[in-house]
Amino acid sequence: MFDYMLSASALLFTLENMMWINIGVFIGAIFAAIPGLSVILCVILFLPITYQLTAIPGMMFLLGIYCAGGYAGSVSAILINTPGTPHAAATMLDGHPLSKKGRTRVALKLALYASTFGGVFSAFTLLFLGPQVAKIAAQLGTAEYFMVCLFGLTIIAGVSGKSIIKGIIAACLGLLFACVGSDSMTGYDRLTFGVDRLYLGLDLAVCLIGLFALVEIIGKAEGFVSQLKVSMRKKLDDGVITKDEKRRIIRPICLSSIIGVIVGIIPGTGASEASWISYSQAKNMSKHKEEFGHGSVEGIVAAESANNAVTGATLIPLLTLGIPGDGTVAIMLSALMINGLNPGLSLFTTDGDIMYAIMLGLILVNLFMLLQGSFLTRLFAKVLAIPQEILTPIIVIFCFAGAYSVNKNYFDVSVALYFGALAWICRRLDLPAVPILLGLVLGNMTETNFRRALLLSDGDPSIFVSSGYCIALIVLIVIALWAIVKSKKLEMKTQKDVEKAMSEE
Repeated sequence: MFDYMLSASALLFTLENMMWINIGVFIGAIFAAIPGLSVILCVILFLPITYQLTAIPGMMFLLGIYCAGGYAGSVSAILINTPGTPHAAATMLDGHPLSKKGRTRVALKLALYASTFGGVFSAFTLLFLGPQVAKIAAQLGTAEYFMVCLFGLTIIAGVSGKSIIKGIIAACLGLLFACVGSDSMTGYDRLTFGVDRLYLGLDLAVCLIGLFALVEIIGKAEGFVSQLKVSMRKKLDDGVITKDEKRRIIRPICLSSIIGVIVGIIPGTGASEASWISYSQAKNMSKHKEEFGHGSVEGIVAAESANNAVTGATLIPLLTLGIPGDGTVAIMLSALMINGLNPGLSLFTTDGDIMYAIMLGLILVNLFMLLQGSFLTRLFAKVLAIPQEILTPIIVIFCFAGAYSVNKNYFDVSVALYFGALAWICRRLDLPAVPILLGLVLGNMTETNFRRALLLSDGDPSIFVSSGYCIALIVLIVIALWAIVKSKKLEMKTQKDVEKAMSEE
């Protein structure tokens, strides 16, 4: 490995590569900060540029978009309670409440620092452990993938608010919506009701806009009209992270980076699953559980470090086995292949200097993201200084433009409106929206792997305990459920003690 380091460094540290890294980071940061404009769409739009470049600058440009997009989705999640990308939804739970407390710059800085740490951690993992870890990931089958999805679904109990029952009901709604479209195994229509445009299912980005953005606008129109009439110029906070907060974020940021790498290595999973799993684990292990959902610094760094730790991990199966870790990385594959590089373990011997230059470059991408993000954070934070009567219509325009831009049709705009209405009804019934999102994210993957596993075993359910990986995941699921139930009981006991103390006073 070290034989290639010197030649790889010579290939990487050129003015051309530095320029393309910074261009990619800037484009990715601006693009992903706009709700509805996903990272994968950005990569698709700018992919033709790489066809005129050689392998290293082309990959540096795309990796800049990929990593910066992973961070920038948190910007709109923090500022306007709308995830710029689906995997920033977990960040929204604490990022926006912290912003509403007048600590917008703190929330943005925490997201940036956590994203950088997670990204650099995954880059070093890719550099030193890539080939070895990819061999283990290649041993996972459909039964193991199902168990990973099932582990992800246990998070629902942790983000259900005060009532687990209502959280489960909301999650079932999400799983139901995930069934809309063609059956993944047979191709038959399901729940399309004769609407042709529903054959391909519901787009997650469009649903997010309705569930979290439009419902906020409806809520303001319904009960906070006075806020739209008054020009509220909020003072920008000083952006100072206290010593206590710095101490508290060390454990979640490290643990979540590890979780992000593990999840990212498994092909077909992604940043959304990693951020939710990490958020749930951070909440279970925290000594300040009551702050989660109300502006917890631990919740922000857990979600952000995990979703950016996925970026380097998804490249492990791509570069070592030729298997794309997610959709965005699959598109990057063409940038390699057009230069005659066919990913696989043999590539590390035939073109080892190029491979190590790309892996070293991922570290640089995250460092440049930190530099650019530090400058952009000050500009992003100033969004809240815009008067509400001006900002609200702009948000609505961005919502509709984002919904339309996903598939370039007005049908998606109507879907966003329907989900906005659904989220408003759920809010009135005190049903949390986050479990609906989790059902949408994990539903199709869970069902597909479950049915494939049973198909391979001729209906024998013992396939789900047939390997050590499955048993290990079952143990993790049991531990997670036990921890969640225990924390819920503790919350209920604490709440009763507080109510009792208040009644005695």
